[in-house]
Amino acid sequence: MANKDSFKQNMDSGYAFEGDSIIMGGAMFGEECITDTFVKVPLKTINRHGLIAGATGTGKTKTLQVIAEQLSANGVPVLLMDIKGDLSGIAAPSGGHPKIDERHASIGFPFEAGTSPVEFLSLSNEKGVRLRATVTEFGSVLFSKILGLNDTQSGIVAVAFKYCDDNKIPLLDLKDLKKTLQYISGEGKGEIEADYGRVSSVSVGAITRKILELEQQGADLFFGEPSFEVEDLIRTDEEGKGMVSILRLTDIQDRPKLFSTFMLQMLAEVYATFPEQGDADKPKLVIFIDEAHLVFEEASGVLLDQIEAIVKLIRSKGVGLFFVTQNPADIPDDVLGQLGLKVQHALRAFTAKDRKAIKLAAQNFPDSEYYDVSKLLTGMGIGEALITALSEKGIPTPLVRTLLRAPQSRMDVLTDSEINHLIGQSAIIKKYNQDIDNESAYEILNAKLEAAKEAEHQEKMQKENEKAAKSTSRGRPKKEKSMMEEVMDSTAARQVGRTVARELTRGLLGALGVRTTTRRRRNSGWF
Repeated sequence: MANKDSFKQNMDSGYAFEGDSIIMGGAMFGEECITDTFVKVPLKTINRHGLIAGATGTGKTKTLQVIAEQLSANGVPVLLMDIKGDLSGIAAPSGGHPKIDERHASIGFPFEAGTSPVEFLSLSNEKGVRLRATVTEFGSVLFSKILGLNDTQSGIVAVAFKYCDDNKIPLLDLKDLKKTLQYISGEGKGEIEADYGRVSSVSVGAITRKILELEQQGADLFFGEPSFEVEDLIRTDEEGKGMVSILRLTDIQDRPKLFSTFMLQMLAEVYATFPEQGDADKPKLVIFIDEAHLVFEEASGVLLDQIEAIVKLIRSKGVGLFFVTQNPADIPDDVLGQLGLKVQHALRAFTAKDRKAIKLAAQNFPDSEYYDVSKLLTGMGIGEALITALSEKGIPTPLVRTLLRAPQSRMDVLTDSEINHLIGQSAIIKKYNQDIDNESAYEILNAKLEAAKEAEHQEKMQKENEKAAKSTSRGRPKKEKSMMEEVMDSTAARQVGRTVARELTRGLLGALGVRTTTRRRRNSGWF
């Protein structure tokens, strides 16, 4: 192994950045931390995405916390997916500890407590700003991919969306979509087939069952109005710090489909809404996805393709994505290859499968003359990690074992009263925490069906009345005529007979004197 001086020289050249950067910690040579030799990440390359991996208890959450609070301090807004419920402490200052001071003395700079501005968000009944989206905002393609529909079923969903779009019928929630599918395969089948083609009721039944499965995971709380505007994720406070939005997901750990549905919709919305940023000095927004395996485990192949495409494209909008998971193997290779910053905490080798996973994990890092990566992956302590980032020119920095700095904020959760206090100060909670039930597909189609039933009922009643009138007319006894009426009828009949005879004679004589006859036809068209 090379000596300490060459190691320090390698570090100094590999991590010498001109622009702003965040300090991750101090470089370690063997078991020793080299004081004043910092491991840094350029703000300019944070939108190239990242990975934070490691076994349970090795410090992944604290690393996430460090990066998030440093981004916020540099004016970069952050969105955290808090599935375990242990990230709220970023809103309160650290209480400090002698071990923290000792760690920072080894790294080479003093510890300072600090906080970040926080906004709590919720997809369900957790406290915080409610996140919602309408079915229309998803679009038929994305919605079909989320449900894992085949081509035939996707076509039917496309018909439902197109019908509602053509007829200005809002699709706001899942109730609207189910009602539309019921209509186009039932009472409105004739209308639909004339303009859009045949719709299979069997396929509609299969789609409806998949929607019900999504509802059972709590998606009925997510779909609806008012829609969350992604611009509210990129706010800063009066001091210029980036807002840290914490999405509280502790009650949906066992509902991965809802989680992946939200994630994909939000990323698609961000991509569609944010303008191209180009080569900026810092990202516009950074999103941390904790327990990232939940996004990929339940995703179909088509859905994975969609996620991979968004990961590749969204960085041009100035958005960085960080996946936090236990093992890099949890992330698809095509996504893993897009991650510029890798922070690898220790892994545990309890089984042959674990040892195989460690060998594969070691291959994700650049070669190093200073470390035996496979051995180091099982030998690092808590709060240590292997790090490689991208330089400002997009070149991978040297792999380095790092003694990570401690979070400046509290390394514990907030109390309920502290959370309530922060929620009470929210500038946007009144904007979103209201239930709106505007007239949409469910009400409009129900009214249409009721009107059709009423018209059918009126037509039936009219026919029955006409039938009854005819029956009454046939059953009425004939009135006997008086002698005077019979005389008048006989006289009138004779007069009519003479008149008809004269007209026929005139017509016949006139016809004989006519050489040609002109016939006219009147053509009628469709209106």
